[in-house]
Amino acid sequence: MGLSSGMDFLADNNACGRILLRLVSRAHSTLAELLRLKEAAPTLYRNPTKAEQAKYGELIAWDFHYFKSSEVLEHRISQNESLQLLDMDLKETYGDLLARFYRLFQSIQRYTVDLKQFLEDLEDGAYIQQSVETVFQDPDGKQLLCESLYVLGAMLLLVDQHLEGHFRERILVAHYRYSGQDQGQPSHVDEICQLLRSTGYSIHGKRPAHYPETLFSRVALPTQFVQMVLGRLRSDDLYHQFQSYPLPEHRSAALAEQAAMLYVCLYFEGGGTAAVLKTESAAMREIVDKFFADNWIITYYMGHEVNLVEAWEPYKAAKAALANTLQPSKVKELSLKSTVQIQKVMGVLRGYLKEGCLTEDNVLEQIPKILNLIRESNVALKWRMLHTLELSQYEQQIKKCRQLRDQVLSESKHEPFQVFQLLLYVAEFEQKFKDIYRKIWNSRESIWNTLKTEVNERLSDLALIYGGDQSTVSRRMIQKNEKLQKWFLEQQAQVQSLALEQPLTSGRLAVQLAEAINEAMELEQLASSLQVKQSLMEIKTRLHRLIRIAGIKEDVMIVTQIVGDISYGWRIVEQFTPFMQDGVKKDPGLVKRLRATFLKLASALEGPVLRISQARSGDLLSVSQYYSSELVSYVRRVLQIIPESMFHLLDQIIRLQTHEIKEVPTRLDKNKIKEFAQLAQRFQVAELTHSISVFTEGILAMKSTLVGVIKVDPKQLLEDGIRKEIVRQVSKTLHQTLMFNPKAKTCELTVKLKALKTSMSGFRRSFEYIQDYVRISGLKIWQEELSRIILFHVEQETNVFLTQKVLPGNSVYQNKSIPIPTPPPTTNPDCQTFMGRLANEIILLTNPRTTVYSNALCSWYDLKTKDEVCSMGLFSLLEEAVGTIGLAGLDRLLGLKIVTCLQNMIRYTEKTVFRDKSLIEMLENLGNSLNPTENVVAQPMKFYGYFLGRTYSLLGPVVDALLTLGQLQLLRQKIAYQLSLSSHFDSKILFSSLQALNQSLVSNMKVKCDREGFTKTKALESPLLYELNSFLNWSGLHDPNGQIYLTTKAAPKMSELAALVFLTGLGRSKFCPNTGHLIPKKLGDPLDGHMFVLGAQCWLQQFSDSVGTLTMAYLAQYARSFADVQSRANETLGPEVTTTILFLERLAAVRSQVRSAVNENLPEPLIHMIPKN
Repeated sequence: MGLSSGMDFLADNNACGRILLRLVSRAHSTLAELLRLKEAAPTLYRNPTKAEQAKYGELIAWDFHYFKSSEVLEHRISQNESLQLLDMDLKETYGDLLARFYRLFQSIQRYTVDLKQFLEDLEDGAYIQQSVETVFQDPDGKQLLCESLYVLGAMLLLVDQHLEGHFRERILVAHYRYSGQDQGQPSHVDEICQLLRSTGYSIHGKRPAHYPETLFSRVALPTQFVQMVLGRLRSDDLYHQFQSYPLPEHRSAALAEQAAMLYVCLYFEGGGTAAVLKTESAAMREIVDKFFADNWIITYYMGHEVNLVEAWEPYKAAKAALANTLQPSKVKELSLKSTVQIQKVMGVLRGYLKEGCLTEDNVLEQIPKILNLIRESNVALKWRMLHTLELSQYEQQIKKCRQLRDQVLSESKHEPFQVFQLLLYVAEFEQKFKDIYRKIWNSRESIWNTLKTEVNERLSDLALIYGGDQSTVSRRMIQKNEKLQKWFLEQQAQVQSLALEQPLTSGRLAVQLAEAINEAMELEQLASSLQVKQSLMEIKTRLHRLIRIAGIKEDVMIVTQIVGDISYGWRIVEQFTPFMQDGVKKDPGLVKRLRATFLKLASALEGPVLRISQARSGDLLSVSQYYSSELVSYVRRVLQIIPESMFHLLDQIIRLQTHEIKEVPTRLDKNKIKEFAQLAQRFQVAELTHSISVFTEGILAMKSTLVGVIKVDPKQLLEDGIRKEIVRQVSKTLHQTLMFNPKAKTCELTVKLKALKTSMSGFRRSFEYIQDYVRISGLKIWQEELSRIILFHVEQETNVFLTQKVLPGNSVYQNKSIPIPTPPPTTNPDCQTFMGRLANEIILLTNPRTTVYSNALCSWYDLKTKDEVCSMGLFSLLEEAVGTIGLAGLDRLLGLKIVTCLQNMIRYTEKTVFRDKSLIEMLENLGNSLNPTENVVAQPMKFYGYFLGRTYSLLGPVVDALLTLGQLQLLRQKIAYQLSLSSHFDSKILFSSLQALNQSLVSNMKVKCDREGFTKTKALESPLLYELNSFLNWSGLHDPNGQIYLTTKAAPKMSELAALVFLTGLGRSKFCPNTGHLIPKKLGDPLDGHMFVLGAQCWLQQFSDSVGTLTMAYLAQYARSFADVQSRANETLGPEVTTTILFLERLAAVRSQVRSAVNENLPEPLIHMIPKN
């Protein structure tokens, strides 16, 4: 902010000053949160896609009109079950984020209230001996009062710029609906809505009439306070900048920050009418002459640009006052002056930056000259950067804006690369100067004492020489002179009195001593001896250094920091990124020089955190981390060109090694050595490898740097860059390769997986090759990043199934430094990522409606052509393509699909069966008729036919759902088998250890369960079980058939319903002696017996064992009843008996509880009568 003349107003015992300081500090924290949240604004409420609009349109499109008809709208939601589910979905997913936005809006509104309250208290005498007038008389008080109004205006402008009006209204309405009423917040909702309602402003559109003064008028501040702030801003040097900019031609640069504050605060004048801008021509001429005489593009708060030509266009007085600055002749003069300045300072800077030119002696001798050079360079750089800035979309529509920019570009012969070079030179020069000056300042005491000692020693030697010391031959030649001896001793005593603690007195004395020595050198007696003359020259040189050391001040560092401030370029420095990257690409050594540029940008961080630091606010760390992380992100973005270039070279190396260089066999004939040598290709590989090493050396040459509060380590920067590039490339490959054409006549899955396998193998080989040359652990990085990519996309895919969705930015797998690209939205609502598309393609390939599964061959066959469409080879190929983590991710997705399927089944049965009284009575009658189950039904055909006929159409969808369940369970089994196979092969010790630990824990739990009961055992569960479960899933040691997906309570008569469902499915099947399986009776009926069994088992597994046991008893009773009738008629066993017993036998193979039920309810001879194959 600049130099301040006192701190009394900010003392801890000054209540008025501390409260005002905390108020301004709070505003800076709010602005940081605003800038942070603008990146997290949910697109669903801001700019929804067509699909989102179609799905959530009725829930997200409400602005403040909602409050006029809230009861009607809420009633509409309450009457629509699907809208209720979507509404709950939005609440669970966005509730926390909406609350965060609300707290931001609330803090802006509270700031306005607290500022007005502070001004009222100040006026009412609540602070002893303090009033608005007295606070304005204090330098710190004056700054804080002006800042309090400025940051309020900045908050209003930035919230409207970054968070559009319609978005704010939607967010406020959504938060009010979901949590506002519950938390008692509606008491402030009216005020917040009134302050932040839409203004109609859009950054890309035409500015609304009377904007932004209409926005500022919503804050009713005392008119006298606003006028006093404007008066101080217009007349005072608020931050004492003229001390740092003594030249009159730099006045606008010195007052640039004050000019930005004045620009914002002028909109508050006249109660938000901007009367000065509109009508007070004399005041505006004064303002323009003082602040905007040579510039018309300014920045406020962290580099937000304002083109005054556009901003003041609607205001007559302001427009007229600015016209003098905008005259073509004046613009030409300023442009030419800028060109001359840039050429001049670049030549001087280039000279200083040559090796050995900027030394400690040079710095001490030329401090004023160097400071002036830094001023000139920064002023020229700022003017050119701002006035050649690209126009905004709306500014391009204004003719005057286009003309001015074109004239500046033409007259100044603007070359963007030249401006970038100037930035580079200035930053490097400033950094070198500050490093040298800081070193001198920190070691000035030791330098001072060393110089004093050396001067004393030489004066003492000279005194001895002229005192008659004849110890050496050279001294014997000098005649004794008591007067000179006495004079040298007197000078020695004077040198002894020099003290660094009194720099002015000591400096003057050192000057006198140097002059005396200079005069003494002209004496014939002293000049005749070369030894004496040399000693006097050395004394004189050291005295001059003492004078310079006495003259150094800490203010030089402060002035350098103020003059070198580049907060205006916080946003616009992005335009130089291509130049930085091109330069690094051509010469990786440029990274070392760019470090100074990044440190210069870091100086912009001091403005927002100064008041927060002075207030000792708890927000200091979070605000500092935010701005520092933004700058570090920019550094990473610039230097990402190094990993990108490395991977480009790496692709060429892999292509040479794969397609051109032949693999040398173990044994090679002598006459074939030349054939396998391939010297040209191997030289090319060596050359490319060397280039990769050069890039590595380039980034590692940059020292560890503290950017704000974050330390940037070049080695970590390189590793993160490599990680980021591999994440980008692998994500792109996965996304593009795993795209399937739904209209394709043949299955694309195998072809796509083979292509993906080749690509992933290439990436892995690349890492194996590169790791030694860039000093990284390639395999570790590959596994970590591939796991992160897969798990992130699995997590995003699971959002389809979950009520509380995980937004991409909130994912535990997302990393701001190494971001995983968010997949673009797809037209298929059932899959959001490549993992979803892959899972859907596998499900489509093994669809029971088009294929049949052979358990003996572990393969799926097409129902029509009888060709094999899928086998275990597919799952092996899957692992090679997407890795173990990819298989584990697919397993999780399939598990969630099973959960969804089960939920739909339960919802369907509850809706169609258990809410129908007649059906419930029918199930009760069925249960009463079948019990006890030991009996047989006299007329089974008629009895069962009645119940099955009545429920056939209702239970058909349940049978189809069981087939889907079975298919998903079967796929999970195959994945588990492939995982266990690879785990057992690749890491046998881990596999065996997990297997043993799992068996031990299961046995222990069974013992506890038998001894203490299930409830107590459940309470004793430890985190070990959850951690082990993750390892088991990844190793394929889990059992999908034994998994409980839902904790649900069985409805009454569930066993009777399950029996009818199974009998309905069995009625559509028959036994096939060729395969030994149940197949559909009708060719077009898609009923795969194996999947039907797995689906039935999965469904029963979700209920208590008693449901399954009774269901099995009913099915066994069914088989016995038909067997009894058929045996009495001397008929062979019919399909009713055969299919049912086969179904029970197959079910017993996958469900252990069924075996005992089968043995108890079916006679063994009857079981043996059924053919097994």
